[in-house]
Amino acid sequence: MPDDAGLQALREAARFSPDNLPLRRHLADQLLAKGYLAEAEAEYRAALLLAPKDPEISAGLAEAFVRQSSFGAALTALEPFLAEPGHPPRMGLLAARALLGEGDLSGAAYRYRDAVSRDPSLADPELAARLAPPPAQPPAHPLPGHAQPYGQPHQPYGSPQPGYAQPHHPYSPHPPGHGQPHQGYAPPQPVHAPPGADQSTAEVERPPVTFADVAGMEAVKEALRVKLLLPVQQPELFAAYGKRSGGGVLLYGPPGAGKTHLARAAAGELGASFVNVGLADILDMYVGSSERNLRATFEMARRNRPCVLFFDEVDALAARRSDMRQAHTRQLVNQFLAELDGVDEHANEGVLVLAATNAPWYIDVAFRRPGRFDQLVFVPPPDAAARAAILRILCRDKPLAEMDYDAVARVTEQFVGADLKGVVDRAVEAKLHQSIAAGRPIPMSTPDLLAAARTVRPTSVREWLATARNYVLHANESGAWDELMPWIKGGKW
Repeated sequence: MPDDAGLQALREAARFSPDNLPLRRHLADQLLAKGYLAEAEAEYRAALLLAPKDPEISAGLAEAFVRQSSFGAALTALEPFLAEPGHPPRMGLLAARALLGEGDLSGAAYRYRDAVSRDPSLADPELAARLAPPPAQPPAHPLPGHAQPYGQPHQPYGSPQPGYAQPHHPYSPHPPGHGQPHQGYAPPQPVHAPPGADQSTAEVERPPVTFADVAGMEAVKEALRVKLLLPVQQPELFAAYGKRSGGGVLLYGPPGAGKTHLARAAAGELGASFVNVGLADILDMYVGSSERNLRATFEMARRNRPCVLFFDEVDALAARRSDMRQAHTRQLVNQFLAELDGVDEHANEGVLVLAATNAPWYIDVAFRRPGRFDQLVFVPPPDAAARAAILRILCRDKPLAEMDYDAVARVTEQFVGADLKGVVDRAVEAKLHQSIAAGRPIPMSTPDLLAAARTVRPTSVREWLATARNYVLHANESGAWDELMPWIKGGKW
């Protein structure tokens, strides 16, 4: 939470009166005005749960998205209102900024002109200059005797190639070419991937780490053992109860808490292959290519079973379909669901699917169905004992004097593993300067870590908690976030 007495007072008031809509909206507006964008987004979302069709709240949420460069999310928030005549001019201005961010210059210019014509006080000379059309360029002609090469390579969707029209954005209210300088505009056809692009770019590795290299998180490690590891290690026992190896677990929690490290350790504990799937391994500019990349990745994991297939930031691949504006992005979610189910009941046997996200509430609910990511495992920030154990692991290969890790753990409340690594890195840098001056390695000591800890602030826990609190208290009808309740109401943070 921001260190601002006025905002703290508003936050406390909202906590004691969570259904007070004017209070929540005022808090969100103040957070937005002072630049606390993630906090403002969380409060606007909580207010929308109380008043789903309030245009001012939706406009505030859209502005928070635009200022965080989440242009698609901003347009999704504005969509129900932009379709109505006489919508608030502020929404038109926000739509113009979002459309410009998505590269739709003509649609952005239309929205800007419409908003300013209805409310001249919204005029923004800087935005207007960015929306001005570029000067016309004379058409380029091939030199005599030089024919256009046959079989041009496929171009990205909307790239300004000769004979290829610019795309019409769904939130541009005018038909393509209407009142625009580009004549002869035709809506583009989807650009399909070239043939032979069905190989996954993800790599198979054998992690050297095990659960012994993961400090704390005993409950999380035990959940992974029972769900993922033991069915592979003791298949006869599990077969007696009709349970096969394979399945899915969704790890969620604040950034930097160690979800990726935990996934690697699970593969190392099992001695299995590990495939770390990044967004670049799946997402592609061509229609249909992302789905093929996803299928190829699952096929690679099936060929290397037992295998831990890990999807980091899975909310980018498994977002709620109701929030998506384009059919081909919904098809990617459908393909993901189909791969989790497998073509037959034995298809994914021996493939352990782990996924991690900081925002589990944005994931399509279909992924939580039994047989998919049916177990959500909260990866909490480390407590004092776990922080001491993390520091011990981080320092074990460095020149050390006598260390009191518990003392450092006590002054690093709300630090996650990534923050603690930053503390150790800063202490090492300071010690290197001393060692260079002395001409010999000088062992690192407890005061070095304490001094470094005073210069580092926890990066994510408070901000993540602010968002989580709204979902736990106001959007938990299904009970999906009951695991977080002790952390929200029990004062663990």
